[in-house]
Formats: sequence, C-alpha cells, structure tokens
Amino acid sequence: MRNITSLTRIIMTKKTYRISIIEALLPIIVLVALLSYNVFIYSDDATGGANQFALIFAGVIAAIIGFTKGLKYDDMLEAVVENVKSTGSAIFILLLVGSLAGTWLISGIIPTMIFYGLKILNPTFFLVAALLVTSIISLATGSSWTTTATIGIALMGIGKALGLPPGMIAGAVLSGAYFGDKMSPLSDTTNLAPAMAGTDVFTHIKYMAYTTIPTYVITLIIFLVLGFQQRGNELQDTSALVSSIENTFHITPILFIVPVIVIVLIYKKAKPLSALFIGTILAAIFAVIFQPEIVLKVSGKTTYNFNTAYRGIMNAMTNSVYIPSGNEILDKNELFSAGGMSGMLSTIWLILCAMFFGGVMQEIGALEKISSSLLKLFKSTFGLFASTTATCIFFNATASDQYLAIVVPGKMYKKAFDDKGLAPENLSRTLEDSGTVTSILFPWNTGGAYQSKTLGVGTGEYVWYAFFNLISPIMTLIFAYFHIKIRYIKDKVTK
Repeated sequence: MRNITSLTRIIMTKKTYRISIIEALLPIIVLVALLSYNVFIYSDDATGGANQFALIFAGVIAAIIGFTKGLKYDDMLEAVVENVKSTGSAIFILLLVGSLAGTWLISGIIPTMIFYGLKILNPTFFLVAALLVTSIISLATGSSWTTTATIGIALMGIGKALGLPPGMIAGAVLSGAYFGDKMSPLSDTTNLAPAMAGTDVFTHIKYMAYTTIPTYVITLIIFLVLGFQQRGNELQDTSALVSSIENTFHITPILFIVPVIVIVLIYKKAKPLSALFIGTILAAIFAVIFQPEIVLKVSGKTTYNFNTAYRGIMNAMTNSVYIPSGNEILDKNELFSAGGMSGMLSTIWLILCAMFFGGVMQEIGALEKISSSLLKLFKSTFGLFASTTATCIFFNATASDQYLAIVVPGKMYKKAFDDKGLAPENLSRTLEDSGTVTSILFPWNTGGAYQSKTLGVGTGEYVWYAFFNLISPIMTLIFAYFHIKIRYIKDKVTK
C-alpha cells in the first residue's frame, strides 16, 4: 500500500543518542494519561480533537527531551515530515473511501446490498456469515482496507437493521478482513514480514497457518455462540424494512456490477487508489441512471438536469448526505447516510498528529531505547518471542503505524533469532501475528483510525469483539511457550 523505504530511514540510518529509559518512557506516560482522561471526558468523541492535541502535546514533551540531548529542531521536523510522507497513500485512500461511500449510497449499491442481506441473513448466523464473507473477499484482494470499505460498510448496515450491536458487527467484519489480509499472498504486510525476516512469502504463509487457523476457528466459534445469544434481539418482521428500502431506492441486482468490478481490480493487483477511484466514478454514473430522484434530492434543487445531477454527485462525494426512508429503525440507525470526503478529515487530522508524535519519538531514539531494553529482559527462546510480540504492539501504540510495527522489530530481532538457531519464518510469523493485526486496537494508529471511520464505529466499541486480532498475538505466544511448530535452522547450535 505504501513505500516502506521512508519508514525505516530514520531508525536504520541515524546515530543513537544517549537517552535513558525513563526519558524514553516519559512522553508515552504523558500520552497515555492524556488519552485516558480524554476518553473519560469525551468517550468516543475524543477523536474529534482532544486526542489529536494529546498526541501533539506528548510529541512536544519528546522534542524537549531531544533538545536536552543536543538534537536540532530541523532534524526532528524532518523526521516528522518523513513520517507524514509515509502516510500519503493512506490519506488519499481515506478521502476516496469517503467519496466512494457517498456515491455507493446515492447510487443504491449499499441499499441494494442491505435489501438482499435482510432477505437472506438473520441475527443468529449473521456474525458468522460476516466473518466468512469478509475473509473470502480479503483473501481474494489481499486488502483489509478495501474489504471494509466495500462489503464491510454494507454488512454494518445489514447488522444494524437486524438489531445487532455495532461493535459486535464491526468485530466480525474486522476479524474476517484481517484473517484474509494475513493469509493472502497479495497482501503488502504478508510480503513485508518475510522480507524483513529473511524468508519467502509462501514459506511464511504456510508456517503462519499453524497459529492463524486455530485463532480463526476459535473466533468463528465465539461469533457462532454470540449469534445464538442474539436471537432475542431478532426483529419481529423485516418485511417493513425491505419495503421501506424498495420504496426509497430503485433496487436491482445490476448495481452489484460496481462492487464486483472493484474486487476484481484489487484481485488483479490494481492499486487501491485506482480501484477506489474507478468504483466511485462507476457508482456516480449508476446513480444518474438508476436513482435520479435521489440525486435530485441530494442536490438540493427542484429541477433535474445536467447541472443538478452534477451538483448531487459532487455533494455525495465531498459532503455529508442523508437519505430518510420513513422507517423508524432505518432512520434511527442512520443507515442511509455518508460523510463523503469531508467526513474523513477528522481521521486524517488524527493520523497527522500521530505521525508528529511518532516522528519525534523516533528521532530522539526513544522507541529504539525501549525496544532494546525489552530485548535485554528476555534471554530464553520464549522470552525472545515475547519480546518481539511486545515490541510489535508497542510500535503500533506509539509509532501509530502497522508497517513500522513490522519493519523495526523485524530488523531488530533478526540477528537474535538467528543466534538462537531459529528459522526466519518464526520471526516473520510473529511479526504478522503481533504487528499486522493489532494496529486496529489503537484509535490513533492509522489502522484503527481508518477502520473506525470507515465502519462508523468507535474503536472502544469494536475492540472487545475483534477476537481474531486479540487472540492472534496470544496464540503465537502459546505456540512459543509450549514449543509447538518452532522450526530451527539445521546444523545451527541453539542456546
């Protein structure tokens, strides 16, 4: 998804500054304290500005420590700029996801998915179905982000209409999306992890399956149990919902052509930006053809012509739109609303502030100091796995980027794994089990910010239901502790 070179430039090439572990931890302690207080005051609204300032404030604390060590302002600013550059692709993807959501709404694509979903699915098996569908799409495309931005949004709508908790729905969607992201040879992280560890992608996937498959089975069972517990929430009659959707939009299977094209494009290794842009333009054309009344309503005008059609499409792409259906349940859950590109701005703001904090922390050597201290704490083989896992999660929480959570620990621990006589696929598996999947657990991480905004669910709501993402790092530690499928290099003396 992004150019990895710029992410590693600072840590891999800059000199190490003398910084104590207390100094390295101080900005993180300040950040955690501020973020916790923000959640207490604002709840999920903390990402509307309070968390952004907390990241800036903690970054300033780190910069002050840097000044005491003789670092220059320009060097720290350059590190921040490099971090921001690395998120360029993610920012534009966010903007296109906003525009795609708007056009997929007014074209009737999302309403059509919800319409047929309500006819086919029920609360008891919906969570399992959401898990399986997103797993298949993500495996085929290699992209968790594209999966949630397309089928994920539709599944959220269906689940809400069926009366299921939004956090639970998002947990199933994200669990499936990240299972596919981990196991697909088309995924960037699935290629990045073995590259950092020194093995090939297919050996990596084969070895990763040992921990990933049990995690997935456990996740599936949990969602099946939760589904049976939700039977009491089943709506008495979904026919009223189906009728309201049909009366509001022109429903036709032809509209499925657009999401199918987007999925095929990603499968054919088209760039996410290209696929999302094409999906947005095609949906805009379909909106003009199939939903002229909706386009006219969104335009705010009374006469339908080329100018009002253009205005309606642009409004959907760039601004918040809401299509009332007249059904209390659908309107209460705001199923037919989208934020457009403007709706993504607060998330982009959060990412930029996170990159400021992460960039300064990198430049002053704080992240490297904490990571090296972790490595010194563990001497055993299990300790090495535990240290790697902790470092990956730590980088997701502090550097706010899943790529750094793979690249830096990969570089740091490669020699330690080799010294223990451990095959490189042990490291690559641990990097994915801990680095890739835990990015969505932190609302200020690019992964967490993106998924929360895309699915319309606060991180605090879905984090307890993202079972696949929560269990994955635990599973890799269980395998390490009990020495299950730990492969050694032949003829290598182990310690």
